[in-house]
Amino acid sequence: MGWFEGVKSPKLKSSKKTASSTPHGLWKKCNSCGEILQTEKLKDTRQVCPYCDHHFRLSAVDRVSLLMDKDSFKLTGQNLTTTNPLKFNDKKSYDVRLEEALGKTGLNDGTLCGIGKIHGDEVSLGVMNFQFMGGSMGVVTGEKIAWVMDQAYEKKIPAIVVCCSGGARMQEGILSLMQMGKTSASRQRLKNAGIPFISVLTDPTTGGVAASFAMLGDVNIAEPKALIGFAGPRVIEQTVRETLPEGFQRSEFLLEHGAIDMIVDRREMRDTLARILAKFMNLPSTEQEHRVA
Repeated sequence: MGWFEGVKSPKLKSSKKTASSTPHGLWKKCNSCGEILQTEKLKDTRQVCPYCDHHFRLSAVDRVSLLMDKDSFKLTGQNLTTTNPLKFNDKKSYDVRLEEALGKTGLNDGTLCGIGKIHGDEVSLGVMNFQFMGGSMGVVTGEKIAWVMDQAYEKKIPAIVVCCSGGARMQEGILSLMQMGKTSASRQRLKNAGIPFISVLTDPTTGGVAASFAMLGDVNIAEPKALIGFAGPRVIEQTVRETLPEGFQRSEFLLEHGAIDMIVDRREMRDTLARILAKFMNLPSTEQEHRVA
């Protein structure tokens, strides 16, 4: 076999790789139906697939623009940021992860809060941002959500929180878990005062956020097919050793079992909130119709 070992493998001509002239980010594949969509056209549909109505995730800034009357929203607390109290390190230090999230979103934390108007009615609004460390709830997010409810209490206006979170932020440990009690206490004060709190549940709303204020609304509204629950389906299946029903923990499953009040398409969310606010404010029926026309 000596002759075989002496045979040299043929050399293949190397082809030069040329940079693509197609701009990055022009297309997006739908996670539900698989259609290839123009990114620019998705802006016109509020990031909803025109073929199957799949709701892509929205940034907090886009969500505020979707819900609030133009130029009515006044932000607060934008300078708040965590100080890494536990000096947490895993594959990266918490400080590095915060810097990366800041560079990605331009925000110091994953939640926007402020006072604005929906069809002329003043509300206190908080919006969680999944783009910032999975929308996880740390000390700053807990402070902002509590602020939204406390401002609603002081001004006697409705509170609305748009939830989008993977849960409590592990890098802040028990300090993060304490926000569950803090936000729930602020919510209870609203309830005692008879001030409405509307919780808007988007994909995903899980972990400590779902186990605290997110499911405590006077009205709990979900976007279609949003994942909502404490633990994920895979964790539950591995724990109970059973196959879960189809659609388990999705909005439709929760509505069927009475865990939420309604499912609303994102493009109809603003008008739906306006109708709910009008009912809470006991407006005459003619004025309600005028406000949501």
